[in-house]
Amino acid sequence: MNKKKSQADKLLQEELKKAGDIPKHIAIIMDGNGRWAKKRGLPRVAGHRRGVETVREIVEACAEIGVKFLTLYTFSTENWKRPKDEVSTLMRLLLKSLKDKLDELNKNDIKLTCIGNIESLPFVVQKQLSEDIERTKNNKRMTLNLALSYSGRWEILEAVKNISHKVSTGKLVQDDINEKCISDHLTTNKIPDPELLIRTSGEFRVSNFLLWQIAYSEFVILDVNWPEFSRSHLYDAIRQYQQRERRFGKLSEQVMNDVLDMPKKKDSPVEV
Repeated sequence: MNKKKSQADKLLQEELKKAGDIPKHIAIIMDGNGRWAKKRGLPRVAGHRRGVETVREIVEACAEIGVKFLTLYTFSTENWKRPKDEVSTLMRLLLKSLKDKLDELNKNDIKLTCIGNIESLPFVVQKQLSEDIERTKNNKRMTLNLALSYSGRWEILEAVKNISHKVSTGKLVQDDINEKCISDHLTTNKIPDPELLIRTSGEFRVSNFLLWQIAYSEFVILDVNWPEFSRSHLYDAIRQYQQRERRFGKLSEQVMNDVLDMPKKKDSPVEV
């Protein structure tokens, strides 16, 4: 980004920060790499390569604007069903990206984490991923969370198995099982649920992504393929988020009263 564009971008970021809350956690379903390539008469791999560059730009923008957690749907469990050549290409791109971006992550103080069935990935990818996670673990500006060989149903199933085992061995009793218990046994147990879910390519589905965690996320669907997704699209999604009223099942009046009563509740004694 040249100096003039960088200055304009900083102004846009400041305007967004003044306009409302910046989501603490953004999750993105990065869709449309293949369609972007097909429209241009290019092989699908060209779309995936271009998509990697988009990831770099959006990770940087999120860190700059104050997002604390960014979860990217990088490779789903269902993606293993794609042609072997495409899967192999995706794994090579992932490995190259992990190697190439490590210094950049550290330079920008970004911590790398991962969710999914990591053991199903090629060993060389597992090794590089483990190294990057270890070498960025003390970074604090933002956490970049990659969903790899991931699906929401797989994650919930694994949580159920884990909880069931703990009940059978006496580590938990049935009454211990509540929403917090389930959340604590998910792979995302160390990060908050996403306030904003963005999906590119105009598709209206969640594709087995963070099924438990997005119960109250705000959705923004953009009719643009991932390789074309830019900082301006990200900022537009955040603007849409800022204009929404998050009621969590309450009435608008109740939400407003909660906001107005917040200082009172903090100072008032607990009533029994």
